[in-house]
Parts: sequence; C-alpha cells; structure tokens
Amino acid sequence: MHAVEEARQTLVHPTALVAPGAKLGQGVVVGPWCSVGPNAVLDDGVELISHVVVDGHTHLGAHSRYFPFCTVGMAPQDLKYKGEPTRCEVGARTVVREHVTIHRGTATGSGITRVGQDVLIMANAHVAHDCVLGDRVIIVNNVVMGGHVTIGNDARVMGSAAIHQFVRIGHAALVGGVAGVEADIIPYGSVLGNRAKLIGLHWIWLRRNGVQSAEIHRMRKAFFTLYPKVSGDVSFQTRLDQVRQEFSGDVRVKEILNFIDAPSHRGLVRPARGGAADQAETEGA
Repeated sequence: MHAVEEARQTLVHPTALVAPGAKLGQGVVVGPWCSVGPNAVLDDGVELISHVVVDGHTHLGAHSRYFPFCTVGMAPQDLKYKGEPTRCEVGARTVVREHVTIHRGTATGSGITRVGQDVLIMANAHVAHDCVLGDRVIIVNNVVMGGHVTIGNDARVMGSAAIHQFVRIGHAALVGGVAGVEADIIPYGSVLGNRAKLIGLHWIWLRRNGVQSAEIHRMRKAFFTLYPKVSGDVSFQTRLDQVRQEFSGDVRVKEILNFIDAPSHRGLVRPARGGAADQAETEGA
C-alpha cells in the first residue's frame, strides 16, 4: 500500500519552478530546473525529466514524458500574435524528446496547437502554431513544420523533412527523409524528394496493420488508376471519376477520395515524373 501511495505522489525537484495556479495531477514528476507556467495543467503521471519549459494555456495528457530542453506551449513565431490566451494540448502517453519546440496556437488561426495520443516526437523537431497531429504519429529528428499543418493518425515523417504551412498529411502517410513537402499528401501516400513527389502507397504500414492482401490489391489498382505509371491524355478528373465508380465500396479508397475532395490551401503532391513508381518493397516504417 505504501508503494502505491508513493507512486501517486507528485514530486517537484527543489530547483524546479511551478507557478501558483498550475494544476498537477497525481504522480506527476517535475524534474530539475523545469519551469511550469500558471495556466498549465499536467494530468496524472506526466514526467518532465529536466530543463523542460511548459508555458501558456497548456494541457499535458496523462503519462506523457518530456525530455531535457524541450519547450511546450511557448508563444508562436507569428508577428500577428499579440499575446492572446491561445492554447496547446498534448495527448496521453506521448513522448517529446530533447530540444523539441511545440508552440501554442494563434488568434488568427484555430487558437490551438494539438498533438494526439501515443505520439513520438524525436529530438530537435518543431511543431508550429495551430498544427494538429493525430494519434500514433511519429516525427523523426529535425523535422520542421510551418503553422497550420495537419497530420493524420499513424503518419510517419522521417528525419529532416520540412513541411510547408497549411499542408495536410493524410492518415498513415509516409514522408521520406529530407523531403520538402509543399502540398497535401493523400492518406496512405508515400512521398520522397525535394520537392516531395508521390511514389506510391505506404504498403508496409498496410501489411503490418493487418490489411488483407485482397484489399491491398484493390488499393493498388485504385492508386494506379489515379496515378498511372505512364502519363497519358486522360485528365485527373476523369481518372478520379473512374475510381469513384469502380471502388465506391472500398473504405480505404473512399478515405483517399474524401481527402482529395476536402478543401485545400496547397493542392495535392504530384506523382514522380512519368507517373508514380511502385515502392512496395522498399518503403520503410
């Protein structure tokens, strides 16, 4: 019983600064030289390892962990920002590694930056104002994103990729390392290069997550109908209509079509020159 009570205790290191008004749940650990602002809420089991700064109206989900020299909820890098009480939220069990910066939202944007549950953000990455990251997203070292970026559940962004503001990255998409992403990536899409080009679907993720071979085969057929290996005279709209008619009953294909139909600031990432390349055996993650 004593061990259980000890595990529930909130521990604040003598060198840490926790402002009056901050709300700390049970079992929170605030390590050496951390700073927690007056409007911060730390749910049960949150751990700030050391030298972590939590500022603004920021809510950290249960059992999330923050490594040295990361900052969460600091003011956005937006010249229009005038100190409005915008917000930042990080979901449960998310891990934020060294030197990551996650900025709060802006009044001219959505007003909130949101990171989902079970996310891993590796060292030196930057999550800008008004970004929304879904659940189980992995952001690898040195990734940078502009404001208002949206990243769907289960997406993977490899090291040193740069994502333009207002870009949407769909569910379970894969962004290759050092890619420069200027436009939207369809769900399950895989992109490489600077500037990023669509090279296929994230086949490995589909296999690893239990998608049956028959469904993968139909997704492959739908994808290469939309993005043929050899470009022809048929318009993208015509190919889109063909996929709608032939694959209307396929849930994942419909997800891709709904993404394409949704409003976009940036348009869609285009396939590699000469049509999309099938990377089924070479894609990672």
